[in-house]
Amino acid sequence: MVTIDLTTPPPLAASFLDGLPRRLTLTLPELRHAAHLAGDAPLPFDLAEPAETSSASLEGRLGQSRGSIEDTAYAAALASLHEADETLRHRGLITDDGVDPGITGAIGLLATPTLALDIDVSAGNSHVKAWHRQAGNAVATLATCDGIVFELAWFATDQWPAELSRAAAIPGDVSLSESSVPEEIDLPFQLVDAVGEALRSGRADLVPVLLSQHGEGIVDGESRPINDTEAGTAVAAIHTEGQGRLRVLAARVSADETTKVGLVSWVLVADGWHSLRPHQAQDASRLRVRRISPADLATELAPILAQVTA
Repeated sequence: MVTIDLTTPPPLAASFLDGLPRRLTLTLPELRHAAHLAGDAPLPFDLAEPAETSSASLEGRLGQSRGSIEDTAYAAALASLHEADETLRHRGLITDDGVDPGITGAIGLLATPTLALDIDVSAGNSHVKAWHRQAGNAVATLATCDGIVFELAWFATDQWPAELSRAAAIPGDVSLSESSVPEEIDLPFQLVDAVGEALRSGRADLVPVLLSQHGEGIVDGESRPINDTEAGTAVAAIHTEGQGRLRVLAARVSADETTKVGLVSWVLVADGWHSLRPHQAQDASRLRVRRISPADLATELAPILAQVTA
């Protein structure tokens, strides 16, 4: 397993690192209140307040849309929560001495990292957003699937790969089966993109024309010409078997400025995750699609992080 170790900044206070790892479930009001008590530290996301619908507006005259119904339900769920200071005190996370120092340290790290990962995972019926922030020898993470309940965690840097694997875990409601996507295939990027567009537009008749231009590729690590049937089946499966996606945006942050950015992208097909890695070969843009497991996310990120932090 790859250990992501970026130790240029000074280590954080020992009191923050004591007893790692630690996880807490906080509601959005509790999280915002804790951030306020931690010096109005900014959180790594923006949540727009649901807009009120006027009876004079078009939506007000025609009735509620799906979006407005969801906004209303979200606002109602937030309004039903108890007062944040009261619940945090009841849980022992706020005392007469102030906020739990672990929470303060984690929120502070979320606000002032050296390295930032924004993770977006859609799989089956779940959609999870997570923010990982690292500095020195510590990592703090924040994750939510509904924007109401958040998991706040903090741990030593050497435990980061396991946390990344956890973020990429396939939910239990996703059924896996045999896939028509090979273990590894390398094709022109334009071919994969064009075939996907043709299938989405109902123009499957264009696929043979596009395939006639694909040239040589790599299948399961073996460089050889790919016949039209093999390529067509594989490329179509990449688009039609999709059950989810994973995207990780990595950035180096310095003095409130994002200096370098990198991206990791996976697609969830019938048999599990496959990484999508664009690359250049003989002045041509190509896409390597390779079967991957959640435990490989740290390994996949390693070269991206090396570029970002160089």
